[in-house]
Amino acid sequence: MKLQRNGRSKALAIGAMALVSSLSLAACGSDNNNTTAAGGSSGSAAAGGAINCGKPGSLISAGSTAQGAAMDVWKTSFAAACSGTTINYQGGGSGAGIQQFNQGKIQFAGSDSALKPAEVEASKAVCTGGQGIDLPMVGGLISLVFNVDGVDNLVLDGPTSAKIFDSQITKWNDPAIAALNPGAKLPDADIQTFHRSDDAGTTENLTKYFAAAGGGAWSYPAGKAWAGKGGQSANGSAGVSAQVKQVKNSISYVELAYAQTNSLKSAAINTGASKPVEATAENAAATIAKAQAAGTGSDLALKLDYATKEEGSYPLVLITYEIVCDKGNKAETLDTLKSFLTYTASETGQKAVGEKGYVPLPKAVTDKVNGVIATLA
Repeated sequence: MKLQRNGRSKALAIGAMALVSSLSLAACGSDNNNTTAAGGSSGSAAAGGAINCGKPGSLISAGSTAQGAAMDVWKTSFAAACSGTTINYQGGGSGAGIQQFNQGKIQFAGSDSALKPAEVEASKAVCTGGQGIDLPMVGGLISLVFNVDGVDNLVLDGPTSAKIFDSQITKWNDPAIAALNPGAKLPDADIQTFHRSDDAGTTENLTKYFAAAGGGAWSYPAGKAWAGKGGQSANGSAGVSAQVKQVKNSISYVELAYAQTNSLKSAAINTGASKPVEATAENAAATIAKAQAAGTGSDLALKLDYATKEEGSYPLVLITYEIVCDKGNKAETLDTLKSFLTYTASETGQKAVGEKGYVPLPKAVTDKVNGVIATLA
């Protein structure tokens, strides 16, 4: 795939928006219904053109670095529209975010993977009378970013990429890579892989892809902690992006937003469809639109098909969740929490991050999310 330019990236993100229809922004109850139109224009909450601020307050949150750029957009827009309100979001990875949430240190956590049963059980200690739940908030794709001498376009598949990241394939001109890239001038150079040093939902989604589409090449259980052999580590999506940008003949995995920001090349994926699928928001949206419900009750966790072979469906996708208490939230921040999450799930909030390389969620999903947000207590 050719290096994406900013204009083209925005066009693809806008194209992905065609897959989702207009969303009704459910305003949450408040003693102070100070509604400010986003972007300075007038509009109603139902039309997705306004932010319902609720009571002024401050939220502290942490977790997924995959949603870092999205959270920067959301918190800045919300705070600008809602005087007296601040949103503090620190990265650190999905694992760290869930840990802090279950310690009662933050109001919500960002995670690129749904809560495990043990994590739900632990959340009951801080969610008085309730438990932690998963609210899908934005979609994304994981780019296999590379920096290879003389190579602008690269195609990989599940087995080959799994073997690369497990040091089973160590040369760029390996026959398996060459077979996927006829005509490419692959160098006789060692492959330098980079993986996340922190517990990351991005790592878990990547290894779920390896497990589903790797043809048995990946022998480890999917998880947030890196388990493959060899390679070097770096902290967060920003850390591995920086390494690939600096180190020749390297490869790693980051969200599309980081690939675009750092002007990194992304490999296309041979899924078994008629042609390789490029890493675009539009192609990721095709996969995310067919996600199946995996949670029960107010938990809205989704199941993704990492082994999809449908035309134009990019398989390496993720859903970033905001993890909150369904009951037992702190009374002093509950109104702000509901107002902020209602904004992020709105048409306005989703469109804003869609222009940054993320994949807006389908209306059927955000409708359910807004329904649950309204019931948080």
